[in-house]
Amino acid sequence: MPALVLLGAQWGDEGKGKATDLLGGSVDYVVRYQGGNNAGHTVVVGDQKYALHLLPSGILSPGCTPVIGNGVVVDPSVLLSELSGLNERGVDTSKLLISGNAHIITPYNVTVDKVTERFLGKRKIGTTGRGIGPTYADKINRVGIRVQDLYDESILTQKVEAALDGKNQLLTKLYNRRAIAVDQVVEELLGYAEKLAPYVTDTVLVLNQALEQDKVVLFEGGQGTLLDIDHGTYPFVTSSNPTAGGACTGSGVGPTKISRVIGILKAYTTRVGSGPFPTELFDEDGEALRRIGGERGVTTGRDRRCGWFDAVIARYATRVNGLTDFFLTKLDVLTGWEQIPVCVAYEIDGRRVEELPYSQTDFHHAKPIYESLPGWSEDITKAKSFSDLPKNAQAYVKALEEMSGAPISAIGVGPGRDETIEVNSFL
Repeated sequence: MPALVLLGAQWGDEGKGKATDLLGGSVDYVVRYQGGNNAGHTVVVGDQKYALHLLPSGILSPGCTPVIGNGVVVDPSVLLSELSGLNERGVDTSKLLISGNAHIITPYNVTVDKVTERFLGKRKIGTTGRGIGPTYADKINRVGIRVQDLYDESILTQKVEAALDGKNQLLTKLYNRRAIAVDQVVEELLGYAEKLAPYVTDTVLVLNQALEQDKVVLFEGGQGTLLDIDHGTYPFVTSSNPTAGGACTGSGVGPTKISRVIGILKAYTTRVGSGPFPTELFDEDGEALRRIGGERGVTTGRDRRCGWFDAVIARYATRVNGLTDFFLTKLDVLTGWEQIPVCVAYEIDGRRVEELPYSQTDFHHAKPIYESLPGWSEDITKAKSFSDLPKNAQAYVKALEEMSGAPISAIGVGPGRDETIEVNSFL
């Protein structure tokens, strides 16, 4: 049975939660493999709307085991709050598994994130201020705190001391802040140990054994391809690898076990935070996309920047992820436009460029070259098959598929769980 990777093919917020939820009833495990509570997924089930930040979307599918992999950074207070909120709404969260090797977002990571971003001023990256970057930095610098450390007070204390040796120097001497007490941090972290204990396990072993037993495992990325620390619009990126390769390192499942890689594309383009965005709109069309699409960050609460579909980015996502399929979301938002521009290439210093430039300077100066496709005015939210769509909507989907380099196997025509057209099965 397959191991599937499902990830964002733009700058995040493409509707991965809806896609994961659609597949959740058919898979045995859904795994978050990177990021933290800086990612947000919205899932609509019937008349219920769920906003998930750290938990895998599969937690809403009965019979599916949700997993937080080793590549995720975990804020224990956020996780426990999210679990409590779902429990209060009658969602069974008892099957959740958390990797003992996942890193903990500590209180001092959050503090460092906020003061550093404030210190950067106009040069700020646009982080969520939730401690994600500093936690990954600690991981790479080998002074991070892992979930398993909560169960050995001596090791935990030594690691917190090692991390705070340098950070307190930074806070007091550079940022004019008070030093953080080791004992206070250790006490807070130990307070989470008992509550998290039922979920903590060796998820690498669990997932590989599941695949050996012909179970279906779905790997769910946070953020999107253009926010990848290596392959995104650096430095305006996240601190981990949302691309397909991150699914392997963030879960401990080898690449030979991955059978499908599904990219989620919005029928237009959005991004949150700073950084280049060639098709960004500053006019009435941009405001209409924002309003009709409900483009506000699930986690950040910030309005998303909106623009027309960018086929250059889609082709790039196909290449770096090895995409086998696309899931196109929010097609219904485009209903009502007479003509819909699509960016097919860039103009950079008078040159036509059809692939994403590797140079940050070139990408900052890229101007979109558009082709206009005829729009439609019919309501498509009740469409159950591709043939139910208006002819112009069908032509729009086919054009995006041809430009992007991989088949569009599912189409979102509304926010609801059942408002999806499945063109080809992912399983």
